[in-house]
Amino acid sequence: MIHDQADYAREAEDVHEPLLSEKDETTVDVREESPLPDDLTRDELTLPAPSEPEIARHYTRLSQMNWAIDSGPYPLGSCTMKYNPKFTEDVAADPNAAIHPDRSARSAQGNLELQYRLQEFLGEIGGMDAVTLQPPAGAAGEFTGIAVAKAYHEHHGNDRSEVVIPASAHGTNFATAAMAGYDVVELPSGEDGRVDVEALEAAVGDDTAALMLTNPNTVGLFERDITEIADIVHDAGGLLYYDGANLNALLGRGRPGDMGFDVMHYNVHKTFATPHGGGGPGAGPVGVVDELAEFLPAPRVREREGGNGYETFEPDETIGKVHGFGGNWLVLVKTYAYIARLGDEGLSDAAAKAVLNANYLAERLELDVPYGPFHHEFAATAGDRDAADVAKRMLDFGVHPPTTKWPEMVPEAMLTEPTEIEGRSSLDDLAEAFNLAYADSDEALDAAPNRTAAGRIDQVGAARNPRLSWQALDGE
Repeated sequence: MIHDQADYAREAEDVHEPLLSEKDETTVDVREESPLPDDLTRDELTLPAPSEPEIARHYTRLSQMNWAIDSGPYPLGSCTMKYNPKFTEDVAADPNAAIHPDRSARSAQGNLELQYRLQEFLGEIGGMDAVTLQPPAGAAGEFTGIAVAKAYHEHHGNDRSEVVIPASAHGTNFATAAMAGYDVVELPSGEDGRVDVEALEAAVGDDTAALMLTNPNTVGLFERDITEIADIVHDAGGLLYYDGANLNALLGRGRPGDMGFDVMHYNVHKTFATPHGGGGPGAGPVGVVDELAEFLPAPRVREREGGNGYETFEPDETIGKVHGFGGNWLVLVKTYAYIARLGDEGLSDAAAKAVLNANYLAERLELDVPYGPFHHEFAATAGDRDAADVAKRMLDFGVHPPTTKWPEMVPEAMLTEPTEIEGRSSLDDLAEAFNLAYADSDEALDAAPNRTAAGRIDQVGAARNPRLSWQALDGE
């Protein structure tokens, strides 16, 4: 049975922002004396002035209007919005973890030990020989990984100018390679949705610095020719880069290092259930094989000789810092807590259930799924319907829709990833919402959503003329 979202009272028709009536204002006089020029000062200032009950009710209502992973499934394919277990929040809130990062190594041994153990955990999970915890997000980790690869080539006198990237890759891959100064060579997918090996052989050469690859790929397909792909890249003198976005499908069952990858980043929010950064504090550790370890960012953590505690050190050919201190500490604490709680068996079980849930959900859908067999995610197609319209109609049935319109290799794509956290009943609800929305009339899809706190907006107008002020809108 579909669970309806709460239907919130509409504001006045000429108001474009909910809860505007709760945003009281007050005007205060500004002190006249100022060293600034007159054209940079003002005599009065208008500020928000709600009472404490109004503030509490305002934010409570806002939270009820928003969808969250605590409310239900968040099946955004590729984004992997996993439930964040509350015990990791408790661990991160332990006062013993709240020490200043500039304290001496002698007085921060517990923190250094946790960082060292997390480096070891991640290295074992990914099949990597060395790990840095410093990058503050997945995209930052991705850039760090390519920067390490570039430093490796420059150190060995390799003049490499190109990075090869499959057409189905994440958009950050193309941006990362370009930001690092490389020319991007786009690799077409084969008819089966995987890397076209013949096209790869033609694309790589003396200019190839790396191939950036996700395995399983963006439509959940495992690259069956991965060892051959690795040999092709390595024979050309390039490195194989693993985008860790889809590592959730492999935990305890396959390691990028064993497949021939030389460098990888870990999206800890996608794989180890830390909060999704969303531009804020996140973490994107990077793992490398031995040959690249000396180029990792500084500082790293190691055991002291004789096993007498832990210390930080700078790798010999480090690329330098990519973030302050050792990274976003509390996110790393949550990562460690999650891995330690699940252990080898729990991580392997998580991957198995992620794959099972994706295949169960896809089997329940009336939409076509062009590529398979897949692992943790799949790309259904809305066919002759507009995928974005179907997604908006799904909101009316009390669920969050999947990622739409991407990857482009699937027309009107609805990229879906339920993760391992969902039970059968929530998957059944999600499937029913998919099917009801997909089968609905054009009129219903054009008007959707109707039962959410906010209706359909003018996305183009909002993007071109954003209103970012807390102050009252004039209804224009």
